[in-house]
Amino acid sequence: MRSGAKVAVVGGAFVLVAGGIGYGAYSMLGDTGGGGGGPQSQSQSSKVKTGPPSTEEIAETSKGFFDAWATGDASAAALLTNNEASAEPVLASYGEDAHIGKVKITPGPPVGTKVPYTVKATVAYEGKSKPLSYASELTVVRGLTTGKALVDWDPTVVHPQLTEGATLKTGESSTPAIEAVDRNGAVLTKEKYPSLGPILDTLRQKYGETSGGSAGIETWIEPADGSQPDVNLLTLAKGKPGKVQTTLDANAQAAAERAVKKFAQASVVAVKPSTGAIRAVANNPVTEFNVALQGKQAPGSTLKIMTAALLLEKGLVTANGAAECPKDAMYQSRSFHNLKHFDLPDGSTFTQSFAKSCNTAFIKLIDDTKDDAALSKIAKDVFGIGLDWKTGVVTTDGSVPEEVGGEAAAQYIGQGTVQMNVLNMASITATARTGTFRQPVIVPQSLDGRELAKASRSLSPSVTQQLNTMMRATAAWGTGAKAMAGVGGDKGAKTGSAEVDGQDTSNSWFTGFSNDLAAAAVVQTGGHGGDAAGPVVAEVLKAGG
Repeated sequence: MRSGAKVAVVGGAFVLVAGGIGYGAYSMLGDTGGGGGGPQSQSQSSKVKTGPPSTEEIAETSKGFFDAWATGDASAAALLTNNEASAEPVLASYGEDAHIGKVKITPGPPVGTKVPYTVKATVAYEGKSKPLSYASELTVVRGLTTGKALVDWDPTVVHPQLTEGATLKTGESSTPAIEAVDRNGAVLTKEKYPSLGPILDTLRQKYGETSGGSAGIETWIEPADGSQPDVNLLTLAKGKPGKVQTTLDANAQAAAERAVKKFAQASVVAVKPSTGAIRAVANNPVTEFNVALQGKQAPGSTLKIMTAALLLEKGLVTANGAAECPKDAMYQSRSFHNLKHFDLPDGSTFTQSFAKSCNTAFIKLIDDTKDDAALSKIAKDVFGIGLDWKTGVVTTDGSVPEEVGGEAAAQYIGQGTVQMNVLNMASITATARTGTFRQPVIVPQSLDGRELAKASRSLSPSVTQQLNTMMRATAAWGTGAKAMAGVGGDKGAKTGSAEVDGQDTSNSWFTGFSNDLAAAAVVQTGGHGGDAAGPVVAEVLKAGG
């Protein structure tokens, strides 16, 4: 939370310019608005209107709302919404707490009942001032009881990043700004690396006070939930930023940013297997909810890395030993099949089944484990999944719940109740690479002395070597060969296509390693793992780190 924001009603003249919405440009100088720009009230005897608001009503209501908002008349503006009680304090805080004045609003042409607009204003505080501009939109709806055309209230009407219960404030920040640097000292900014925006906000919240910096004067959004970081919108006067060391690598991060932008929804994380250091995190689109670190979804056949480790540990398979791969397999009345019902000839090895992503080769061996919970156990005991990771930022640490019957079988191929994100899958790949789980971190443990999660045991050297052999085969001639063709060094991979209810196309998953760097990616509705997520991982691995 921040302190120092003084309450002072913004006075003076405000100008509001509008056009392109069915009425001409106009100006307001000192007019209180008073709600007079809104739709005329109906007489008591008239019938309450129903149906969508007309073009004229949309223009009139939005004009009245803009008039009142621009002149600082929160009461009048709130009266033109369908939730006066919620709208008034937010609109009032715009001038009183955020010190935003000299407001100019330019509406665009309506799109149905939506009215887009741009806001240009000035933030002034204790002799410091700076322009503030942004775009948002509002929707005009029919009031349920009055039948009047009203603005459908939502905090985003005032600012697109404003959420329920959050407040706009301007003042001296209680937490100094930080200068985050990568492992080599390169400065990391949200402007250059957009995906790091939410991460840098979190690092500031956690480490700003101990990083040696001093406070500045800023405009920010303070979330209702104190566990979330403030969102800085504008800096009026810079303080002295404190330096925060991260484990990120600027080259790998730049590659990750480029790679995810090629898809509408994509995430990638890179981890150093020998240390657990996170080298890159990227999402497209960038949101406050960090999908790469906090997402929860089935990872498809990329989880076969863990399942293969289980089967190898129990001695049910060897990398070069024979393994059946029929078109279909049944487990406790639930049928499973391979992609396009392919099969492999008799005498094929387990490495071939792994490299070609044969589902049935894994399903057929479940009974032989003699323990439906075996996968859940190795997930926690060896791969660190479900432990309390303390990476330095908020993460979801994966889940493989104990299941029975067909649901347990689905887990073996990364479906069912398994929940992962790309951080988890990059870590699973890193553990398979070395045989030992090292909890991922984005800031060094030495920064705050936090206790890192530790798995209870490692994989044997034999199992580790066989896992690496099978992943190398996948990258050389298996389902990951095309994506990994341009990646150098000692390399391995695993593809995954995760089916999701309600989606015609599966999510594309891919994970791989090159020397001492592991990466995992997901592309929503991307199809086969090697086609979409594969190139994302490959681009990050080629950047090194």
